Amino acid sequence: MTENTFSRRMTLLAMQAALRGGKEIHKIYRRNDLEVDYKEDHSPVTIADKKASEVICDILSLTNIPVLSEEEQFPSYQERKDWDYLWIIDPLDGTKEFIKRNNDFTVNIALVHRGRPVLGIIYIPIADILYYGNIDEGAYMCKNAHKMDPEEILQKAISIPTTTLRDKYTVVGSKSHMNEDTRKFFDQVIQERGEENTQIIHCGSSIKMCMVAEGKADIYPRCSNIMEWDIAAGHAICEAAGCIVTKFDGSPLEYNKKEFKQPWFVVKREV
Repeated sequence: MTENTFSRRMTLLAMQAALRGGKEIHKIYRRNDLEVDYKEDHSPVTIADKKASEVICDILSLTNIPVLSEEEQFPSYQERKDWDYLWIIDPLDGTKEFIKRNNDFTVNIALVHRGRPVLGIIYIPIADILYYGNIDEGAYMCKNAHKMDPEEILQKAISIPTTTLRDKYTVVGSKSHMNEDTRKFFDQVIQERGEENTQIIHCGSSIKMCMVAEGKADIYPRCSNIMEWDIAAGHAICEAAGCIVTKFDGSPLEYNKKEFKQPWFVVKREV
């Protein structure tokens, strides 16, 4: 299998998995009897997280590449440390937003090669927008994705960023994870650029990374705890769209580490 054939097959299967996962989430989102459980770390989990994980893992298993899902049992580091490729998925990123029913949640699927995300798929079920990016082929978005099969999405998707021209320097931050360090970052940007020239937007899940990739925002700082599966797909899409994704000290983020927690990082458009 050539590299292009491999990349295309992985992209098509990941799209299929994201759309199927989004369909499961959407069905449960419409129900009135949503039950919420809590994990050991006190983070919420719903049947939507679990159902989406099941269908996504089933589809990605066809690739014979190991799958690491937030909602499944993790293999030991000794088992996975020598994996060449792996899928890292968050079947429902933004569970808090899902529970609040504010629409800011996503399906995240990333293909990681030797510690680096090389392919990312993010699907926003309620908005019905699918983003995807490959580090060698660029980044794209497609509206009304659930009405298409993956082949049609490849044909109709548009390249991103769609624009990088804005009247104000736009900073995007989290809805549910705002803290003092993030506020200080915002204040510093406002001080440097002027309040009249700065716009602050808050939204949930990996939509923040999509906004920078699409060109709707200039920078996204993350100054609180986050896990690999929360950002791997967005990382791939943002880099494919010409953005820079690094730790605050400028060094690269790594994936499939012994510990899944990621340090503070920043996503920004290249100047």
